[in-house]
Amino acid sequence: MDAELIERAQRGDREAFGQLVSRHYDFVRATAWRWSGSSTDADDIAQEVCVKIGAAMRSFRGASHFRTWLYTLTLNAARDHRRKRAREQQTFRAYAAEPRQDAPGGEDEISNALWAAVRALPERQCDAVLLVYGEGLSHSAAADVMGCSEATVSWQVHEARKRLKAMFGKEEV
Repeated sequence: MDAELIERAQRGDREAFGQLVSRHYDFVRATAWRWSGSSTDADDIAQEVCVKIGAAMRSFRGASHFRTWLYTLTLNAARDHRRKRAREQQTFRAYAAEPRQDAPGGEDEISNALWAAVRALPERQCDAVLLVYGEGLSHSAAADVMGCSEATVSWQVHEARKRLKAMFGKEEV
């Protein structure tokens, strides 16, 4: 059904585009939340992705699955948003304001601390861990989203695990 909606949306059918966005919005928002850790930021990222879908829809060629393409758009939007937030926080600190910290509801402190630590990892390691453990993707599928080899994803996950172990001072993470 997505293939038909994609084809119609690429020809300018606004109704098909709306259906496509509606069908995948929850997926995009959930993915954005995992990357940002903030409900407010996830909403902003999801909206940005919807705008990007509209702008990039005609260039989607189906070389990858639509959901893989959405992961890539969401990942890029989350990175952009993270950099923007970092710049904003720098500005706020310059004016003696403290940066805002959102904690998602319903998760325990250890889980919150772990995911916050994951988001603090170097970008490629963070992406690999979030795709593999947060999204449940295989290393192969994560490699498609990240635009690299499966071995690179495996290495990024391995390095991330080493860093997390060191951060938490534990043998197993």
